Amino acid sequence: MIALSLAEIAAVLGGDLRLAGTATPETTVEGVVDTDSRNMGPGAIFVAKPGAETDGHRFVGAALAAGAVLAIVERPVDDEITQIVVPDAVLALADLAREVVARVRAGGGLKIVGITGSNGKTTTKNFLARILSDEGETIAPINSYNNEVGAPVTMLRVTHGTRFLVSEFGADAPGSIARLAGLVEPDVAVVLMVGLAHAGGFGGIEATARAKSELVAAAAVGGTAVLNVDDPRVAGMRDLADSRGLTVVGFGQSSAADVRAHDLEVTASGTTCVIESAGERIPLHLRVLGAHHVNNALAAIAAAGVLGVAAADAIARLETVEIAERWRMQPLGSDRVRIINDAYNASPDSMAAALRTLAQITGPGERTVAVLGAMSELGETAGEEHDRIGLLAVRLNIQRIVVVGQEARRLYISAIGEGSWDSEAVFFADQDSAFEYLLTELRDGDRVLVKSSNSVGLRHLGDRLGESFS
Repeated sequence: MIALSLAEIAAVLGGDLRLAGTATPETTVEGVVDTDSRNMGPGAIFVAKPGAETDGHRFVGAALAAGAVLAIVERPVDDEITQIVVPDAVLALADLAREVVARVRAGGGLKIVGITGSNGKTTTKNFLARILSDEGETIAPINSYNNEVGAPVTMLRVTHGTRFLVSEFGADAPGSIARLAGLVEPDVAVVLMVGLAHAGGFGGIEATARAKSELVAAAAVGGTAVLNVDDPRVAGMRDLADSRGLTVVGFGQSSAADVRAHDLEVTASGTTCVIESAGERIPLHLRVLGAHHVNNALAAIAAAGVLGVAAADAIARLETVEIAERWRMQPLGSDRVRIINDAYNASPDSMAAALRTLAQITGPGERTVAVLGAMSELGETAGEEHDRIGLLAVRLNIQRIVVVGQEARRLYISAIGEGSWDSEAVFFADQDSAFEYLLTELRDGDRVLVKSSNSVGLRHLGDRLGESFS
C-alpha cells in the first residue's frame, strides 16, 4: 500500500483511532493489507474480519507477532497494537481501497482493467497480466481474489509506480459487481460470457446477464468495453456501453469481432489458431490446454490493444504461458498416464468444454477417462444440467466415466441411461474409494480429466493421481 498516516486512514474509514506504543496520528504505514494474519509482515495492516466460522479479532495477536503495526477492528482488542475501530471491517477495507487507488490514479500513470464473466475470469486475468507485465508494474489478483475481500486486498497492492491494475470481479448476488467495480471505475471493462455458473444465486441466466453488465455500467467515462460478440447476451451489452459513451471492442470467432480467431486446431500440446486484429493475421500457439481458452486469449489481446500493446507483442507473450493457473487444465502425471486437473471450478459450460478437450487431445490407442464431481450453485437447474453432462460424456465416447460424490450421482445415472452401463460408468461416494479404483484401473495411454466445482474438492484427488502416475 502507498504510505498514509494513521490520521489519514482513520479519516478515510470514519473510524476511532486508538494509538499504542510510540505511534502518533502522523505515523505513516505502507505495508501489506490483508484479512489473513498468516500474510502479515513488518509494517502490515491487519483487517479483523468477522466470519461464519471464525473471527479475525482472535488473530490480532498473531498479526502483531508477525509484524503488523495497525489493526482495523469492529471492537477494541486487548493486544498492544494501534487500532482503528470501525462499524464494518469489510466496508472499511473497500473504503481504503477506493482511496488508495484514487490517489495513485490522480498521478496519471495508472490504468485499470476489470474482468467478469461466468467462466474464464482467472485465466483471462493471468493472460492479461502476463502481457502487461512487460510494459510496466502490473498488479493482478492472486488465485481468484475476486470477491468483497479479495478484490480490495488486490487493489491495495498498488503503488505510485504501478502502471496497470487488473481486477477480477466475481458475483454472489445482484449488485456485487457494481459495488466492487465502483471502487475503481475501470478504464477497460471486459465481459467474457454469461453462463449458468452461480445461476442459482441470481434467479436464472437473464438475471446473471444483468449482473455481469454491472461492470460495463461501472466503467470510467471515456473508457472501453471489451465484449464477447459470440455470446448474444454479452454482445447485447453494446447498447449499455453506447449509452454511456464507451468505445466498444468485440472479440470472438465470428466475423463481427474486431479481434478474431479462426482455423483452430486442438492437440495435446495446446491450441493453434490464427488471430486477426487491425488487418494483421498472426499465428498463435496457445500452450494452455483447451480450445475454450482461445476466447480468453482474445479478450486479453483486445484489452491489451486498448492499452497500447500491439497484437504481435501480446501474442508472443501469451505463447510463453504454460498453464492458466493451478487446478485449471493443469497437466500432471506423465506421458504414460496424463492427468488433467481442472477441478478448481465447474459450470455446465466449463464442464462441457473440458470434456470436449479431453476427447480432442486423446489420440489413437489412448483412452479417455473422466473423473467428475458435482457442479455447485446451479439452483433449480442442477438436476437437468448434471443430466446433460452425463449424456454429453457418453456422446463424446468418453471410455471411462468415474463419478464421485452423492451430489453428482444424477450425472452417473444419466450416463448409464444413455448406454454407458457395462462398467464404462462407475460411481463412488467418496474420493478415497475413487482413488483406490483409479490406481488399479488406469493404464498406459490413458488421458484423465478431473473436473468438479471447487467446493467438492476433487482437485485434491487430481493432485494425488498426478503424483501417483508421475
